[in-house]
Amino acid sequence: MLPTASGADREIWHRSDGGRLAVRNVTRPTLTAFRPVGTPQPAAVIIAPGGAFLGLEMDKEGWAAARWFADHGITAFVLKYRTLPTPQDQKTFVAELDNMIAGRASVLAPPNDTPAPALADGIAALRYVRQHAAAYGIDPGRVGFMGFSAGGFLTRSLVERGGADRPDFAAPIYPNMGPMAVPADAPPMFVAIAADDFLLARQPGLALVDSYRAAKRPIEFHLFSTGGHGFGTGAAGSPEEGWMDLMLRWMRTQGLLAVTPAVRP
Repeated sequence: MLPTASGADREIWHRSDGGRLAVRNVTRPTLTAFRPVGTPQPAAVIIAPGGAFLGLEMDKEGWAAARWFADHGITAFVLKYRTLPTPQDQKTFVAELDNMIAGRASVLAPPNDTPAPALADGIAALRYVRQHAAAYGIDPGRVGFMGFSAGGFLTRSLVERGGADRPDFAAPIYPNMGPMAVPADAPPMFVAIAADDFLLARQPGLALVDSYRAAKRPIEFHLFSTGGHGFGTGAAGSPEEGWMDLMLRWMRTQGLLAVTPAVRP
């Protein structure tokens, strides 16, 4: 449990996206550690699932990625951060979500920016991992933050507004691609998104990449031909298959890894 945990636990677990587990109405943030397999690396990554800040795709965009990192010797942490309130009844929630996606009137609406509680949970997670780095056998100066979709929005916000707590490397995956205020000491960033992602239609160009380049900060960007929004760790046979291998190579070239990653047989 993170130090920011407070209030009653009202979360609702349900099946989403092919039967994978998701959660909504999160009021008590948690951080789940996935220990590395084989020779451990000094780097660690905190993973924030997406869900429009209305819920979290814990399985598809959290645990699956964490297991992959652990299998490659990297300690991973899945952050279950606080989300906006949604209807308690699951059928009502699904109906309102369908209305929102179709552009009809709905009680649901994703925020334009990272909500303050989610940002606070991200900062608390970074502080926790660094404070307990010795116990996990990691370098407190190599703690990164990675997020999918809304988790990518959160990742951006931590770079922009995290101050001394900002991550040592950042990986927003299919995030808000709009412009961002890049600090002079912004960490290296890895970005991946599909060309047919609806988020790219919200503004012209690739302003996120342009902002980082204008600030002369290191960024690696991968644009896949298809994949839509929410491709997760990358399905076999898809254009985005193996993108996490690209991120691993990027981490190595950034000096975040000490040894050749060990892969579980």
